[in-house]
Amino acid sequence: MADDLLQTVDALVAEEHRLRNQAPGEGLGPDERARLESVERQLDQCWDLLRRRRASAEAGQDPQQVAPRPISEVESYEH
Repeated sequence: MADDLLQTVDALVAEEHRLRNQAPGEGLGPDERARLESVERQLDQCWDLLRRRRASAEAGQDPQQVAPRPISEVESYEH
């Protein structure tokens, strides 16, 4: 459901902000950097899924039939 996806995005954005603000001036430790990278990849995947579901709905199709693409595929796109 779109609301679930948006809630996931909100939670990931909040975590991303928390991590980015965690140690200003000092930087993040290795575990926090790895977590931030993971959150960023998950956000990319969520935004991709949201865009594709909206496009599916606009085309008159069932957006719930659109499945998430693997992170490796989403990350391979040029921005």
